[in-house]
Amino acid sequence: MELRQLKTFCTVARLSSFNRAAETLNYAQSTVSAQIKLLEEEFGVPLFDRLGRNVKLTEAGQMLMRYSRRMLDLEAETRANVAGWEEPHGAIAIRIPQSIGTHYLPEALSRFRKRYPRVGFDVSTCAYDVLQQELRTGITDVAFLLTESIHSAELKSELLGVVDLVLVASAGHALAGNAAVNINDLAGEPLILPKHDCSYKMGFEQVLTEAKVVPATMIELNSVESIKQCVLKGVGIAMLPRIVVEKEIRAGQLAVLPCAEMDLEAGILMIWHRNKWISPTLGAFMDTMREVVRGSV
Repeated sequence: MELRQLKTFCTVARLSSFNRAAETLNYAQSTVSAQIKLLEEEFGVPLFDRLGRNVKLTEAGQMLMRYSRRMLDLEAETRANVAGWEEPHGAIAIRIPQSIGTHYLPEALSRFRKRYPRVGFDVSTCAYDVLQQELRTGITDVAFLLTESIHSAELKSELLGVVDLVLVASAGHALAGNAAVNINDLAGEPLILPKHDCSYKMGFEQVLTEAKVVPATMIELNSVESIKQCVLKGVGIAMLPRIVVEKEIRAGQLAVLPCAEMDLEAGILMIWHRNKWISPTLGAFMDTMREVVRGSV
């Protein structure tokens, strides 16, 4: 596996075409095909599904794409540092929940890019089950989770702040006017849950299971914004960070359902591997996130 092969692979993936990749790289198409074939033979799996003139990444190809980007970014960063370029290059790969990313990340990136305009970012949503592996292998530089703690000797974590969680329903929901809601009141109600907004979802499900509360249905959505819009339309009840729905609560569009039986808060953890070298650029971004989150919570 060579960097030039990975560059070719990424170009084919980005353009979804061997022919267009060859034109972009100024290669013969046979050269592009040969490089991809060598990679597939080395890994022993197909990296692309051939769909006529277009190609699409396989599951293995998607995984290699993330690693390839990190290796190519590291090459760019190495060249910049060794050559003594004044401006840092490369990219920072982070995982962050949608709710936290939407609320804090724009301000953090705005501040950071004033100092480091040539540093890129690869931002993905929270994926709790693969996070430790990604931090260990370096595919992710730093992650942010909505949780109280993370138990791993391999990882370091820092509490940046605490956010309130709220159980919300549309303003016209039957439970909206109640001064307090019992966990059993959720039985028979449609519940809307985020797929990728971290561990508070698992905590919510655990509370329901322990109380033997059976909802009418569970709807899982990838987008926190979609969940909010569904709640506004009366599709169901959801638990979300208050910062996501504060505007709608104040406008009277959403109602908070107070429930004393649930711990309605979550910590914002910044997490990295204990053996990770914190480059000056990465350290500067981590400091920026500390400033933004602690200045807001």
